[in-house]
Amino acid sequence: MEKNSMEEFQQSTVARKNVIEFRPPLYKQRYFFVKDIVNQYKPKKVADLGCGNATLLCMLKFHSCVQELVGVDLLMDRLLDWNSDRLSPSVGDHLGPRDLDLSIVLYRGSAVEKDSRLLGFDLITCIELIEHLDSEDLAKFPEVVFGYFSPGMVVISTPNSDFNPLFPASTFRNSDHKFEWNQKQFQHWASNVAKLYNYTVEFTGVGAPPPWAKHVGYCTQIGIFKKKQPEPGSWIVAKPTGSSDSQPEEHTYQVFGISICLQVFTASFPSLQQKHFLLFVLCTEVLKEVEAIRQKYVWILKRKESNEPESEEDIDRSLVRRPGLFLTDAQVAQIEKSPKPYSVGKRFYVPLKRLIGYPKVNRLVGDVSTLRTLLAEGIPTRLNRAHTSVLIDLDPYDYPRDYYS
Repeated sequence: MEKNSMEEFQQSTVARKNVIEFRPPLYKQRYFFVKDIVNQYKPKKVADLGCGNATLLCMLKFHSCVQELVGVDLLMDRLLDWNSDRLSPSVGDHLGPRDLDLSIVLYRGSAVEKDSRLLGFDLITCIELIEHLDSEDLAKFPEVVFGYFSPGMVVISTPNSDFNPLFPASTFRNSDHKFEWNQKQFQHWASNVAKLYNYTVEFTGVGAPPPWAKHVGYCTQIGIFKKKQPEPGSWIVAKPTGSSDSQPEEHTYQVFGISICLQVFTASFPSLQQKHFLLFVLCTEVLKEVEAIRQKYVWILKRKESNEPESEEDIDRSLVRRPGLFLTDAQVAQIEKSPKPYSVGKRFYVPLKRLIGYPKVNRLVGDVSTLRTLLAEGIPTRLNRAHTSVLIDLDPYDYPRDYYS
């Protein structure tokens, strides 16, 4: 290799070593940070201002605590980038409904516009948003988000300009950025906002610097704002001028829809709070449990017929335990004390008082009375006349005598 070529190779190798790379990518770290916040604080209502292609909302829809997700973005072309299938219920969502309801709505609007539909949220996120606001909109932003929307928590992320010299081109990271603050500037702004609107704020970030440049801080700086709760017996802190406790109805956002068919986009997910889904899941789970008990019951009858010695206690325990079913000792004891399954002729019966002891059934309905009512509506032909047991055929084994009856 010629001398000049060798020098160029060495220089390119050094340059590659100095390139800052984030694993996972920085945008994913920001989203994972919000996911961790949701995992920790369990908010029910979450709004993402400047939601872009709604990737964050797609990730948050899998959190069982979340019941309402709202995305707001000003640029329609950015909203058109997302695929509605990612935010709509899938076949799996219908087969395995959520415990709680979930609705997702996208609005076309600005983060500095007041809209009463965003009142009462537990968490509002502004991920890489404020640096896109001009000075006029930035001045409005705190009053709208903290003063008017006034959520329980606000998470704001923005580039840290102290980190920029580590990049090959030490300029703004995006041509649309109106500014990029260093750590001191962001913390000064955030602290003033928190003080004015009665919030606390703590600072962190994602995108750790290399070991030799720890002084520059995180690549993305993040402020976590939490609304202060008034102490018992103290006066409620007055809100800044221009806001009021009784907010008037203001609807400035446009609900985003697909222009071809002019349909409003809003997704409602199946959940166990909806009776028809609860009936489907409950009846399916009960019949699965009854069939599993029947198979074990028939196996015991075959062993008994072959004169294999087994105590009544062992039989009871065999009826309760089976591969793939995980029970605590307390759950086993509860089931063993309940009325036992039995057969009459070609029919096999499992008492409801026994079924309620199985965790998957108990999670869906907490008492026998509710279980009886729902099964009578969902699978009436599978209940005995007294509505105290679920019945199925004893086949494929036909035992003429009764057992456990």
